[in-house]
Amino acid sequence: MRKHIISPSGIMAEILLLLLVLGVWQSKNQSGFEDRETKASALAEEDTGSAKASEKEKDFIKWVEFNVTYEALNRAYTYDVETYMEDVHLDWVELLAYLGAKYGGDFTRYREKDMTEAAERLLSGDTTMEKLAADMQYYPYYLEAYGTVLDGMVGEYEIEEDAEGKMEKETAAAKSGKKVWKKYYGLKAFAPIAKGFPYSDYDDFGVSRSYGYRRNHLGHDMMGQVGTPVICAQSGYVKVLGWNQYGGWRIGISSFDEKKYYYYAHLRQNVPFAESLKEGDVVQAGDVIGYMGRTGYSAKENVNNIDTYHLHFGLQLIFDESQREGNHEIWVDVYPLVRFLSQNRSEVLRNDANKEWYRKYQIKDPIVEKFR
Repeated sequence: MRKHIISPSGIMAEILLLLLVLGVWQSKNQSGFEDRETKASALAEEDTGSAKASEKEKDFIKWVEFNVTYEALNRAYTYDVETYMEDVHLDWVELLAYLGAKYGGDFTRYREKDMTEAAERLLSGDTTMEKLAADMQYYPYYLEAYGTVLDGMVGEYEIEEDAEGKMEKETAAAKSGKKVWKKYYGLKAFAPIAKGFPYSDYDDFGVSRSYGYRRNHLGHDMMGQVGTPVICAQSGYVKVLGWNQYGGWRIGISSFDEKKYYYYAHLRQNVPFAESLKEGDVVQAGDVIGYMGRTGYSAKENVNNIDTYHLHFGLQLIFDESQREGNHEIWVDVYPLVRFLSQNRSEVLRNDANKEWYRKYQIKDPIVEKFR
Protein backbone atom coordinates (compact mmCIF):
# COMPACT_ATOMS: atom_id res chain seq x y z
CA MET A 1 0.00 0.00 0.00
CA ARG A 2 1.40 3.28 -1.05
CA LYS A 3 1.33 6.22 1.30
CA HIS A 4 0.88 9.86 0.17
CA ILE A 5 3.74 11.88 1.60
CA ILE A 6 3.42 15.70 1.69
CA SER A 7 6.57 17.67 1.43
CA PRO A 8 7.21 20.77 3.60
CA SER A 9 6.64 22.98 0.61
CA GLY A 10 3.33 21.21 -0.05
CA ILE A 11 2.28 21.65 3.56
CA MET A 12 3.02 25.34 3.32
CA ALA A 13 0.98 25.62 0.11
CA GLU A 14 -2.06 23.89 1.71
CA ILE A 15 -1.82 26.14 4.76
CA LEU A 16 -1.82 29.20 2.51
CA LEU A 17 -4.79 27.82 0.57
CA LEU A 18 -6.67 27.17 3.81
CA LEU A 19 -6.01 30.67 5.05
CA LEU A 20 -7.19 32.05 1.73
CA VAL A 21 -10.43 30.04 1.91
CA LEU A 22 -11.02 31.16 5.51
CA GLY A 23 -10.43 34.76 4.49
CA VAL A 24 -12.93 34.57 1.66
CA TRP A 25 -15.51 32.88 3.93
CA GLN A 26 -15.06 35.54 6.61
CA SER A 27 -15.23 38.29 4.01
CA LYS A 28 -18.46 36.91 2.57
CA ASN A 29 -20.05 36.48 5.97
CA GLN A 30 -18.91 39.90 7.13
CA SER A 31 -20.32 41.34 3.91
CA GLY A 32 -23.55 39.45 4.50
CA PHE A 33 -23.72 40.77 8.04
CA GLU A 34 -23.14 44.29 6.79
CA ASP A 35 -25.86 43.81 4.18
CA ARG A 36 -28.32 42.66 6.85
CA GLU A 37 -27.27 45.51 9.08
CA THR A 38 -27.76 47.98 6.23
CA LYS A 39 -31.11 46.44 5.38
CA ALA A 40 -32.18 46.49 9.02
CA SER A 41 -31.09 50.09 9.26
CA ALA A 42 -33.06 50.91 6.12
CA LEU A 43 -36.11 49.10 7.48
CA ALA A 44 -35.73 50.96 10.75
CA GLU A 45 -35.59 54.23 8.86
CA GLU A 46 -38.60 53.15 6.85
CA ASP A 47 -40.48 52.26 10.02
CA THR A 48 -39.49 55.60 11.52
CA GLY A 49 -40.70 57.28 8.35
CA SER A 50 -43.95 55.33 8.56
CA ALA A 51 -44.30 56.28 12.20
CA LYS A 52 -43.69 59.90 11.31
CA ALA A 53 -46.18 59.62 8.46
CA SER A 54 -48.72 58.03 10.81
CA GLU A 55 -48.05 60.77 13.31
CA LYS A 56 -48.54 63.34 10.57
CA GLU A 57 -51.80 61.68 9.54
CA LYS A 58 -53.16 62.27 13.02
CA ASP A 59 -52.92 65.99 12.39
CA PHE A 60 -55.97 66.08 10.12
CA ILE A 61 -59.55 64.84 10.31
CA LYS A 62 -60.21 61.63 8.39
CA TRP A 63 -64.00 61.35 8.62
CA VAL A 64 -67.00 63.59 9.25
CA GLU A 65 -70.64 62.62 9.66
CA PHE A 66 -72.64 65.82 9.44
CA ASN A 67 -76.14 65.06 10.69
CA VAL A 68 -76.92 68.38 12.37
CA THR A 69 -80.66 68.88 12.01
CA TYR A 70 -82.33 71.79 10.26
CA GLU A 71 -83.89 72.80 13.60
CA ALA A 72 -80.49 72.95 15.32
CA LEU A 73 -78.93 74.84 12.42
CA ASN A 74 -81.71 77.41 12.38
CA ARG A 75 -81.77 77.95 16.16
CA ALA A 76 -77.99 78.35 16.39
CA TYR A 77 -78.04 80.75 13.44
CA THR A 78 -80.79 82.84 15.09
CA TYR A 79 -78.73 83.14 18.27
CA ASP A 80 -75.71 84.22 16.22
CA VAL A 81 -77.56 86.96 14.32
CA GLU A 82 -79.55 88.25 17.30
CA THR A 83 -76.45 88.67 19.47
CA TYR A 84 -74.24 90.25 16.82
CA MET A 85 -72.65 93.48 18.14
CA GLU A 86 -73.86 92.63 21.66
CA ASP A 87 -71.58 92.25 24.68
CA VAL A 88 -71.73 88.48 24.25
CA HIS A 89 -71.89 87.29 20.64
CA LEU A 90 -72.94 83.66 20.31
CA ASP A 91 -71.12 81.92 17.48
CA TRP A 92 -73.43 79.41 15.79
CA VAL A 93 -70.62 76.98 14.93
CA GLU A 94 -69.45 76.93 18.55
CA LEU A 95 -72.98 76.23 19.78
CA LEU A 96 -73.39 73.36 17.33
CA ALA A 97 -69.93 71.97 18.14
CA TYR A 98 -70.82 72.03 21.85
CA LEU A 99 -73.97 70.02 21.18
CA GLY A 100 -72.08 67.72 18.81
CA ALA A 101 -69.66 66.90 21.62
CA LYS A 102 -72.56 66.51 24.05
CA TYR A 103 -74.44 64.09 21.77
CA GLY A 104 -71.44 62.28 20.36
CA GLY A 105 -72.41 63.66 16.95
CA ASP A 106 -75.86 62.05 17.12
CA PHE A 107 -78.35 64.87 16.52
CA THR A 108 -81.32 62.54 16.75
CA ARG A 109 -80.87 63.37 20.45
CA TYR A 110 -81.21 67.10 19.79
CA ARG A 111 -83.47 69.02 22.16
CA GLU A 112 -83.85 72.76 21.81
CA LYS A 113 -83.68 73.17 25.59
CA ASP A 114 -80.06 71.93 25.51
CA MET A 115 -79.07 74.78 23.22
CA THR A 116 -81.22 77.26 25.14
CA GLU A 117 -79.58 76.34 28.44
CA ALA A 118 -76.09 76.71 26.99
CA ALA A 119 -76.98 80.02 25.31
CA GLU A 120 -78.51 81.47 28.47
CA ARG A 121 -75.45 80.57 30.54
CA LEU A 122 -73.18 82.21 27.98
CA LEU A 123 -75.32 85.33 27.68
CA SER A 124 -75.54 85.74 31.46
CA GLY A 125 -71.76 85.90 31.69
CA ASP A 126 -71.84 82.88 33.98
CA THR A 127 -69.37 81.08 31.75
CA THR A 128 -67.57 81.13 28.42
CA MET A 129 -67.58 78.52 25.69
CA GLU A 130 -63.98 77.64 26.55
CA LYS A 131 -65.02 76.83 30.12
CA LEU A 132 -68.27 75.17 29.10
CA ALA A 133 -66.51 72.78 26.75
CA ALA A 134 -63.31 72.38 28.79
CA ASP A 135 -64.08 68.79 29.83
CA MET A 136 -65.39 67.73 26.42
CA GLN A 137 -62.67 65.65 24.80
CA TYR A 138 -64.10 65.89 21.29
CA TYR A 139 -65.23 69.50 21.27
CA PRO A 140 -62.16 70.61 19.23
CA TYR A 141 -62.95 67.92 16.65
CA TYR A 142 -66.56 69.02 16.22
CA LEU A 143 -65.52 72.66 16.16
CA GLU A 144 -63.18 72.03 13.24
CA ALA A 145 -65.47 69.57 11.43
CA TYR A 146 -68.65 71.67 11.68
CA GLY A 147 -66.66 74.82 11.07
CA THR A 148 -65.36 73.41 7.80
CA VAL A 149 -68.93 72.81 6.66
CA LEU A 150 -70.40 76.11 7.88
CA ASP A 151 -67.62 78.71 7.98
CA GLY A 152 -68.13 81.60 5.57
CA MET A 153 -71.90 81.16 5.36
CA VAL A 154 -72.66 83.78 7.98
CA GLY A 155 -71.06 87.20 8.28
CA GLU A 156 -71.08 90.78 7.09
CA TYR A 157 -72.00 91.60 3.51
CA GLU A 158 -73.65 94.21 1.32
CA ILE A 159 -76.46 93.48 -1.11
CA GLU A 160 -78.49 95.46 -3.59
CA GLU A 161 -82.10 96.33 -2.83
CA ASP A 162 -84.74 98.21 -4.74
CA ALA A 163 -84.76 101.87 -3.81
CA GLU A 164 -87.78 102.43 -1.56
CA GLY A 165 -90.19 105.33 -1.30
CA LYS A 166 -93.86 106.03 -0.75
CA MET A 167 -96.01 106.73 -3.78
CA GLU A 168 -96.42 110.41 -2.99
CA LYS A 169 -92.76 110.86 -2.07
CA GLU A 170 -91.17 108.30 -4.36
CA THR A 171 -87.46 108.89 -4.85
CA ALA A 172 -85.92 109.46 -8.25
CA ALA A 173 -83.94 106.25 -7.76
CA ALA A 174 -87.09 104.23 -7.16
CA LYS A 175 -88.82 105.77 -10.19
CA SER A 176 -85.92 104.87 -12.43
CA GLY A 177 -85.71 101.30 -11.07
CA LYS A 178 -82.30 101.89 -9.53
CA LYS A 179 -81.01 99.92 -6.59
CA VAL A 180 -79.25 100.87 -3.39
CA TRP A 181 -76.66 98.99 -1.38
CA LYS A 182 -77.54 97.85 2.17
CA LYS A 183 -75.19 96.39 4.78
CA TYR A 184 -76.20 93.30 6.73
CA TYR A 185 -74.92 90.63 9.06
CA GLY A 186 -76.43 87.24 8.44
CA LEU A 187 -76.74 84.42 5.96
CA LYS A 188 -74.73 85.07 2.81
CA ALA A 189 -74.89 81.55 1.38
CA PHE A 190 -77.74 80.56 -0.94
CA ALA A 191 -79.87 77.56 -1.78
CA PRO A 192 -78.68 75.84 -4.99
CA ILE A 193 -82.01 76.38 -6.79
CA ALA A 194 -83.12 79.88 -7.88
CA LYS A 195 -86.07 81.60 -6.20
CA GLY A 196 -89.43 80.97 -7.83
CA PHE A 197 -88.46 77.61 -9.37
CA PRO A 198 -90.17 74.57 -7.82
CA TYR A 199 -88.33 71.42 -6.84
CA SER A 200 -88.87 68.34 -4.71
CA ASP A 201 -86.37 66.44 -2.62
CA TYR A 202 -85.84 64.05 0.28
CA ASP A 203 -82.85 62.82 2.23
CA ASP A 204 -81.29 60.38 -0.24
CA PHE A 205 -77.70 60.47 0.97
CA GLY A 206 -76.11 57.02 1.02
CA VAL A 207 -78.72 55.20 -1.07
CA SER A 208 -77.47 52.64 -3.58
CA ARG A 209 -76.28 53.49 -7.08
CA SER A 210 -75.33 50.89 -9.68
CA TYR A 211 -74.18 52.65 -12.87
CA GLY A 212 -70.57 51.70 -13.58
CA TYR A 213 -70.18 49.98 -10.22
CA ARG A 214 -72.19 49.55 -7.04
CA ARG A 215 -71.72 52.52 -4.72
CA ASN A 216 -73.49 54.88 -2.33
CA HIS A 217 -75.05 58.17 -3.39
CA LEU A 218 -72.75 60.83 -1.98
CA GLY A 219 -74.92 63.87 -2.65
CA HIS A 220 -78.42 65.28 -2.63
CA ASP A 221 -80.83 65.17 -5.57
CA MET A 222 -83.26 68.05 -6.17
CA MET A 223 -85.89 67.21 -8.81
CA GLY A 224 -87.27 70.01 -10.96
CA GLN A 225 -87.79 71.31 -14.49
CA VAL A 226 -85.23 71.30 -17.27
CA GLY A 227 -83.49 74.66 -17.51
CA THR A 228 -84.05 75.62 -13.86
CA PRO A 229 -81.22 78.04 -12.93
CA VAL A 230 -78.63 76.46 -10.65
CA ILE A 231 -77.18 78.81 -8.05
CA CYS A 232 -73.72 79.00 -6.51
CA ALA A 233 -74.31 78.13 -2.86
CA GLN A 234 -71.13 79.67 -1.48
CA SER A 235 -68.48 81.93 -2.95
CA GLY A 236 -65.32 80.38 -4.36
CA TYR A 237 -63.70 79.63 -7.69
CA VAL A 238 -64.52 77.22 -10.51
CA LYS A 239 -62.15 74.28 -10.14
CA VAL A 240 -63.83 71.87 -12.58
CA LEU A 241 -66.07 72.50 -15.57
CA GLY A 242 -66.96 69.86 -18.14
CA TRP A 243 -68.12 66.31 -18.73
CA ASN A 244 -67.96 63.29 -16.48
CA GLN A 245 -69.64 60.00 -17.39
CA TYR A 246 -71.25 59.75 -13.95
CA GLY A 247 -72.23 63.38 -13.40
CA GLY A 248 -72.72 64.40 -17.02
CA TRP A 249 -72.13 68.12 -17.48
CA ARG A 250 -70.97 69.26 -14.07
CA ILE A 251 -69.34 72.11 -12.18
CA GLY A 252 -66.98 71.85 -9.22
CA ILE A 253 -66.52 74.97 -7.10
CA SER A 254 -63.84 75.16 -4.44
CA SER A 255 -63.94 77.43 -1.42
CA PHE A 256 -61.08 79.92 -1.26
CA ASP A 257 -59.43 78.01 1.59
CA GLU A 258 -59.62 74.78 -0.49
CA LYS A 259 -61.39 72.94 2.34
CA LYS A 260 -64.79 72.70 0.64
CA TYR A 261 -65.67 71.42 -2.80
CA TYR A 262 -69.23 71.93 -4.06
CA TYR A 263 -70.37 69.62 -6.83
CA TYR A 264 -73.26 70.41 -9.21
CA ALA A 265 -74.07 67.60 -11.67
CA HIS A 266 -76.47 66.37 -14.41
CA LEU A 267 -76.73 69.83 -15.94
CA ARG A 268 -78.71 70.59 -19.08
CA GLN A 269 -77.88 69.09 -22.46
CA ASN A 270 -76.34 71.48 -25.04
CA VAL A 271 -76.35 74.58 -22.80
CA PRO A 272 -75.33 73.35 -19.34
CA PHE A 273 -73.35 76.32 -18.00
CA ALA A 274 -73.92 80.02 -17.51
CA GLU A 275 -72.64 81.99 -20.47
CA SER A 276 -68.87 82.66 -20.42
CA LEU A 277 -68.31 80.66 -17.21
CA LYS A 278 -64.89 78.98 -17.26
CA GLU A 279 -62.43 77.21 -15.00
CA GLY A 280 -60.61 79.54 -12.63
CA ASP A 281 -63.43 82.11 -12.49
CA VAL A 282 -64.31 83.58 -9.11
CA VAL A 283 -68.02 83.14 -8.46
CA GLN A 284 -70.15 84.68 -5.74
CA ALA A 285 -72.83 83.03 -3.68
CA GLY A 286 -76.14 83.67 -5.45
CA ASP A 287 -74.69 83.71 -8.98
CA VAL A 288 -76.33 81.64 -11.72
CA ILE A 289 -73.74 79.02 -12.72
CA GLY A 290 -75.74 76.52 -14.80
CA TYR A 291 -79.05 74.87 -15.64
CA MET A 292 -80.77 71.73 -14.42
CA GLY A 293 -80.87 68.75 -16.76
CA ARG A 294 -80.43 64.98 -16.83
CA THR A 295 -77.08 64.39 -18.53
CA GLY A 296 -74.70 61.65 -17.47
CA TYR A 297 -74.31 57.88 -17.12
CA SER A 298 -72.54 57.82 -20.47
CA ALA A 299 -68.91 57.84 -21.57
CA LYS A 300 -70.06 59.87 -24.57
CA GLU A 301 -70.45 63.62 -24.00
CA ASN A 302 -73.75 65.50 -24.00
CA VAL A 303 -75.97 62.46 -23.53
CA ASN A 304 -79.22 62.36 -21.51
CA ASN A 305 -79.08 58.99 -19.77
CA ILE A 306 -80.67 60.02 -16.47
CA ASP A 307 -84.38 59.26 -16.14
CA THR A 308 -85.44 62.34 -14.16
CA TYR A 309 -84.47 65.99 -14.47
CA HIS A 310 -82.66 66.93 -11.30
CA LEU A 311 -79.65 68.64 -9.78
CA HIS A 312 -77.16 66.49 -7.94
CA PHE A 313 -75.72 68.77 -5.23
CA GLY A 314 -72.77 67.53 -3.19
CA LEU A 315 -70.28 68.83 -0.64
CA GLN A 316 -66.83 67.34 -0.11
CA LEU A 317 -64.60 68.27 2.83
CA ILE A 318 -60.84 68.31 2.37
CA PHE A 319 -58.52 68.41 5.38
CA ASP A 320 -55.53 67.01 3.47
CA GLU A 321 -54.71 66.67 -0.24
CA SER A 322 -54.81 62.87 0.10
CA GLN A 323 -58.59 63.24 0.59
CA ARG A 324 -59.24 65.07 -2.65
CA GLU A 325 -59.60 61.97 -4.82
CA GLY A 326 -59.80 58.25 -4.13
CA ASN A 327 -60.82 56.10 -1.19
CA HIS A 328 -60.31 58.80 1.43
CA GLU A 329 -62.85 61.33 0.11
CA ILE A 330 -65.23 62.85 2.67
CA TRP A 331 -68.71 63.71 1.41
CA VAL A 332 -71.36 64.92 3.84
CA ASP A 333 -75.15 64.78 3.87
CA VAL A 334 -76.33 68.23 2.77
CA TYR A 335 -80.08 67.61 3.06
CA PRO A 336 -80.49 69.53 6.36
CA LEU A 337 -78.18 72.22 5.01
CA VAL A 338 -80.29 72.63 1.86
CA ARG A 339 -83.40 72.97 4.05
CA PHE A 340 -81.64 75.65 6.05
CA LEU A 341 -80.37 77.52 2.96
CA SER A 342 -83.84 77.48 1.37
CA GLN A 343 -84.66 80.61 3.39
CA ASN A 344 -82.16 82.45 1.17
CA ARG A 345 -82.87 81.80 -2.52
CA SER A 346 -81.35 84.01 -5.18
CA GLU A 347 -83.87 85.96 -7.25
CA VAL A 348 -83.11 85.81 -10.98
CA LEU A 349 -84.14 87.57 -14.19
CA ARG A 350 -84.16 86.32 -17.79
CA ASN A 351 -82.35 87.98 -20.66
CA ASP A 352 -84.68 87.37 -23.59
CA ALA A 353 -81.94 88.15 -26.11
CA ASN A 354 -79.73 85.17 -25.19
CA LYS A 355 -82.21 83.26 -22.97
CA GLU A 356 -79.77 83.37 -20.09
CA TRP A 357 -80.73 83.88 -16.46
CA TYR A 358 -78.79 86.15 -14.12
CA ARG A 359 -79.11 87.29 -10.52
CA LYS A 360 -81.30 90.30 -9.82
CA TYR A 361 -79.42 91.63 -6.81
CA GLN A 362 -75.63 91.78 -6.67
CA ILE A 363 -73.76 91.10 -3.45
CA LYS A 364 -70.48 92.31 -1.97
CA ASP A 365 -68.77 89.75 0.22
CA PRO A 366 -65.58 90.97 1.94
CA ILE A 367 -64.03 87.52 1.49
CA VAL A 368 -64.56 87.59 -2.27
CA GLU A 369 -63.03 91.04 -2.64
CA LYS A 370 -59.68 89.60 -1.47
CA PHE A 371 -59.57 87.10 -4.34
CA ARG A 372 -60.69 89.27 -7.24
